[in-house]
Amino acid sequence: MKPVIALIGRPNVGKSTLFNQITKSRDALVADFAGLTRDRKYGDAVYQNKSFIVVDTGGIGENDAGIDAYMAEQSKTAINEADIIVFVVDARAGLLASDEQIAREIRTLGKKVYLVANKVDGVHAEAAVVEFYQLGFGEPIHVAASHGRGVAQMLEDILVDVPEDEDADAHDKATGLRLAIIGRPNVGKSTLVNRLLGEERVVAFDEPGTTRDSIYIPFERDGRQYTLIDTAGVRRKGRVDEMIEKFSIVKTLQAIKDAHVIVVVLDAREGVVEQDLHLIGYALEAGRAMVIAINKWDNMTEYDRKQCKLDVDRRFDFIPWAKVHLISALHGTGVGEMYPSIHRAYDSSHLKVTPAKLTQILNDATDAHQPPMISGKRIKMRYAHMGGQNPPTIVIHGNKVDKTPADYRRYLENVFRKVYNLEGTPVRVDFKTAENPFEGRKTQMDERIAARKRRYVQKFKKAEKKFRS
Repeated sequence: MKPVIALIGRPNVGKSTLFNQITKSRDALVADFAGLTRDRKYGDAVYQNKSFIVVDTGGIGENDAGIDAYMAEQSKTAINEADIIVFVVDARAGLLASDEQIAREIRTLGKKVYLVANKVDGVHAEAAVVEFYQLGFGEPIHVAASHGRGVAQMLEDILVDVPEDEDADAHDKATGLRLAIIGRPNVGKSTLVNRLLGEERVVAFDEPGTTRDSIYIPFERDGRQYTLIDTAGVRRKGRVDEMIEKFSIVKTLQAIKDAHVIVVVLDAREGVVEQDLHLIGYALEAGRAMVIAINKWDNMTEYDRKQCKLDVDRRFDFIPWAKVHLISALHGTGVGEMYPSIHRAYDSSHLKVTPAKLTQILNDATDAHQPPMISGKRIKMRYAHMGGQNPPTIVIHGNKVDKTPADYRRYLENVFRKVYNLEGTPVRVDFKTAENPFEGRKTQMDERIAARKRRYVQKFKKAEKKFRS
């Protein structure tokens, strides 16, 4: 088993910056803002053929009320899971009472604890860390995480007893079926993530904007590997004014591209709003398979439920292939029934078909319904092949196929979808017109004739001039 290293400390001491340096990534959201990290974030890391798991945590030790209490629970869970604890303090701020409180709590755990003094750039390091000796964890390790200074030496110190791993470089932060949960703020995404996992893995709090970063969570269910991605809620552009929220939205859009299947979570009590449609548009633009989850379905009257269903049927008529589930993430109603739809969407998005079979289906489709005429000539579709997966992309070659109208393109999409029973995924049909081997020949001939004429005219003028002289 890989050792687990937890980064803990007060808010804004640089844990996420250190996490990014250790994992050699930009996975953790970083800004000069206290309390930015709220959930546990796991990352695979390798140093000198030693592989390990590093956990970024939210700040603890300053407040025990409201959302801070949930953040503290997340950090305490990471501490309990860890084999090694890296206690990060701020060398510029000096020793604070909350640092001493954290030290008292972890001193009794009997685990390896390394004290790391961050932000030593711009200060006299030796003088700045003197007061941290009284915490009782020995000599503090000096680092400047924002510049990467001292990080290598820190890793050498904390990994001294970790054996080398022959397969140290064979790791991936997102394995198996990657499933992203997206939606507007406060629709219940984190609650759904916890319900799918069967544990309080991420902070779920009745406050919009609780989740700020995209959290990648590997897990296994019925022998199948998944990576669940919890994302920040995305509001309308006009309502996004905090820089942190803008970064969160960028991370959400990145998670959509990383995912195989998207679960779009809506609030049944609010119905379908424009921002829900915008989010679905992002997923469609990325070509991702999709499942719709209408959350907070419990405690609604029959009339409200009927109105919600009518609204969903009317507003989602442009994605009839997306399966809609009515769920209660809080109570677990209907959540387990989403997995078959997720699997069908994944399998459909990874369609593999030989060119011969695709071409036969194309021929049958064009025989049943001829392509339209363009400038008095019929569009000719000759053969088809797979152009990619996730989404399944079918490339059709022929003459004038680039002039194919949108309605005939949709007809072909529906034919391929019906033949292969594709559910939960968009299907793309691209066209490539065969190059005309005689294209440009006429222009070249005209240029040669014109050049020959010019030579004859020049010869005639020379002869005429010679004759007159």
